[in-house]
Amino acid sequence: MELTLSSPAVLFPAISLLFLAYTNRFLHLSALVRKLHSDWLLGHEPGVRAQIANLRQRIDLIRWCQAVGIVSLVGCLASMLSLLAELTRVALGLFAFSAISMAASLVLALWEVMISGGALNIYLAEMSDSASTPENTQPKMPPQS
Repeated sequence: MELTLSSPAVLFPAISLLFLAYTNRFLHLSALVRKLHSDWLLGHEPGVRAQIANLRQRIDLIRWCQAVGIVSLVGCLASMLSLLAELTRVALGLFAFSAISMAASLVLALWEVMISGGALNIYLAEMSDSASTPENTQPKMPPQS
């Protein structure tokens, strides 16, 4: 297989888009954490602890996605520099490492997406629990005079 300078350069747009997506998800989670914090200050709701655990795990995963994505970008740059120095074998190894790192970043992102519904499921469980209690299943009758 022949590796040209344009081969590692193909990863640059993908890496940029991944960072944009990861940053957007991180900013969204930051807003959720701030809202959850203000809700927590107003009154401790039962689902807040479960929400906190879910959000903490998601934030950690996004940070790892970003870190592994950065490693992928550095590997890509090192591969290009190796090609310029005519170190083809080194460049090929670095390119493979960069591609594997990007794949790892995507797997971490998939994991985060899969657990992102957990926060919504917590809210849905709370709502379905409160909707199934006897006082909530009977229609309220207006007081008779």
